[in-house]
Amino acid sequence: MTEKRRQVDYERVGSDYLDKRRLRQGAAGWVLLAGLGVSYVISGDFAGWNFGLAEGGWGGLLLATVLMATMYTGMVFGLAEMASALPVAGAGYGFARRALGPLGGFAAGTAILIEYAIAPAAIAVFIGGYVESLGLFGLTSSWPVYLACFAIFVGIHLYGVGEALRLMFGITAVAVVALIAFVVGMIPQFSAAKLFDIAPVDAAGASAFLPFGYAGVLASLVYGIWFFLAVEGVPLAAEEARDPRKDMPRGIIAAIAVLLVFAAAILVVAPGGAGSAAIADADNPLPAAVRAATGGDNALAEIVNYVGLAGLVASFFSIIYAASRQLFALSRAGYLPRWLSVTGKRRTPYLALVVPGTIGFVLAAATRDGALLINIAVFGATISYVLLNLSHIVLRFREPGLERPYRTPGGIVTTSVALVLAIAAVIATFIVDMVAAAIMALIFLAALAYFWFYSRHHLIANAPEEEFAALRAAESELS
Repeated sequence: MTEKRRQVDYERVGSDYLDKRRLRQGAAGWVLLAGLGVSYVISGDFAGWNFGLAEGGWGGLLLATVLMATMYTGMVFGLAEMASALPVAGAGYGFARRALGPLGGFAAGTAILIEYAIAPAAIAVFIGGYVESLGLFGLTSSWPVYLACFAIFVGIHLYGVGEALRLMFGITAVAVVALIAFVVGMIPQFSAAKLFDIAPVDAAGASAFLPFGYAGVLASLVYGIWFFLAVEGVPLAAEEARDPRKDMPRGIIAAIAVLLVFAAAILVVAPGGAGSAAIADADNPLPAAVRAATGGDNALAEIVNYVGLAGLVASFFSIIYAASRQLFALSRAGYLPRWLSVTGKRRTPYLALVVPGTIGFVLAAATRDGALLINIAVFGATISYVLLNLSHIVLRFREPGLERPYRTPGGIVTTSVALVLAIAAVIATFIVDMVAAAIMALIFLAALAYFWFYSRHHLIANAPEEEFAALRAAESELS
């Protein structure tokens, strides 16, 4: 099917257009990419996941986490294959564009962009709350913290991607050490009985294992996502990797492997050491777990408390990067205003960093509601997961001859399982927060309207993601 019959119009631009929109190649090997994947997610190990205990008890959250771990692992294998075959900065948008056409590509890119543009605002709120609770700098209002976060870390990204990724890796390493110290320190406090100390309610299937019944498992899916949310952003660094066809699969698979280990360890030792009830509603569950298990403050609680801030900073820092690259790719191809994708002397997309950074600061300062913002981000994520898994399946059927340096174990069976679980996650997010769902739907519909009435008539034919798709279309017509 030609792009004309898809009712899109293309413009072929000169080389100067793309010369002004080039990223710095060769800045990251697979180790830095793996660090980037862990960095995206690591704040979810320090906070957020524990609210699933209040929704489903330990058993409900355990089952939810196993299901979401299965979904993410299957999706990561599919992404590793697509990223090795189509190594472009558009990543999810580029994959869906090739498989599902311009509208499908824009829908996936928009969902990912919503996730990555709004999540930093939520994390900034959490950082502000952390700074206030620790009594740092004598602050009684968090908005200066929001401003400092966006100004400092957007500024570092503007300086250069290699420098930013190395600093990000260092901050993440500190947070990883703190998580290991927490796990080791809590093992002696573990008791299986503490996992099941939430009393069952009168609900279908309620038991000591599932105190809120079967419905609690579905409600906990959103919180099982927190252990893995945003790892799918690794392929956004494709055009800045040294050898994306090899480094992308290695990097993203290494990242999910580390995250699976941490998810299992934290989910067992934190409630098993402190009691599920003690940390179900805690804003800082790991320090709270240490205090509950040991009877008060101690050195481990203080270390985890302060380094938890490093975990939040690592995720904030890395997701800003992801948002800028997704915005850069959509803009470069004409789906969003083209001026957003211009790069500076250091080959960083400065407007794609500054504009979402400004929006993020405004959202954080205006709402000061991290839970609402992160729920909106999760809606964007789950919608993109459906489209990404579907893209892998469609590409396997439609283009069996596409060169794939890495192939997904289990093929479409793997991503089909992930697709079903992603659909379940979308349903669960509607159950948890209808307000966030409505806000997400409005943003998404407004973006699709912009595409339908304007940007589909002004696409750039020789943007990398579009050239990949055009090549496939030409091959299809010749055959």
